[in-house]
Amino acid sequence: MAEVVVQDGTWTFDGDTLRVVPSGDRRVHALRQALGERVIPLAAISGIAYEPRRKGGQLRLRLRERADPFLQVTSGKLADDADPYRLRVDKDSTGVAEYLVDEVRNALTIEQIPPGAADGYLLGSPAVPITASAGDGTVSFDGSRIRIEWTDWAEQVKKASGAREFTLDDVHGVEWTPIIGFTNGFLRFRVSGASALLPKHDPNCVTWGMRREGGTISLLAAAVVARLPHPAAVTDTAVSPGTTGTEHPGTTDTPPDQETVLRRLRELGELHRDGILTDSEFAEAKQALLRHL
Repeated sequence: MAEVVVQDGTWTFDGDTLRVVPSGDRRVHALRQALGERVIPLAAISGIAYEPRRKGGQLRLRLRERADPFLQVTSGKLADDADPYRLRVDKDSTGVAEYLVDEVRNALTIEQIPPGAADGYLLGSPAVPITASAGDGTVSFDGSRIRIEWTDWAEQVKKASGAREFTLDDVHGVEWTPIIGFTNGFLRFRVSGASALLPKHDPNCVTWGMRREGGTISLLAAAVVARLPHPAAVTDTAVSPGTTGTEHPGTTDTPPDQETVLRRLRELGELHRDGILTDSEFAEAKQALLRHL
């Protein structure tokens, strides 16, 4: 077993799983502490590195694409100190950190973990029920239903719409964006039949600014994403050989009409915009549909 215990937290590898536990130190980002312990199976890991710095260094873990619902929501958007898969290591712990890296890499080689995207989530999601507050609203999720209630900070158009409530069946995407510069952060649920509106006017979206930064609302977003169809399942439906995702078992191979193809193109565009489809997957699915035109 390899273990790194530092002020920033503890990483323990037993040959099968890597256990990542943030410390309760006040200097540890609140999001990492709220997310808590992560038990990461070897099959979810794509790589690990120790990066030396002037004073000590940093452990950095890379997970396979689509293995973690939390990263599916936040990937590329988290500040370094909020990233649960980084660990600040002091100079005295450099040796044990490098040993842990070697142990994980050796295990990946021996087990021949595939480098590509996972075909299902390999890490757990935040527990439900869960409630999180943003600047203009409070969102609750019980595992099947989502409810949004507005605060005094909400725009009048949102207040006028009243509290929002919908089920997972109504949701086809989740978009989470933190505060960037002077631009507010927001959490948007892409709901079937909803119009495209600015976040501050969208009744399916909560926003926050500098006064109320949204706290750990990304955890709620991850809890929802974990219970939606996995991106691999969506991709299989969209780009299965010889299909466009509109066919059903028992149907013939009659090509879809132009209106159906155009509708599917719009749906694929939304999946790509939501980050559910990668650029290459979107391009492949788009070409498959355009061939029918």
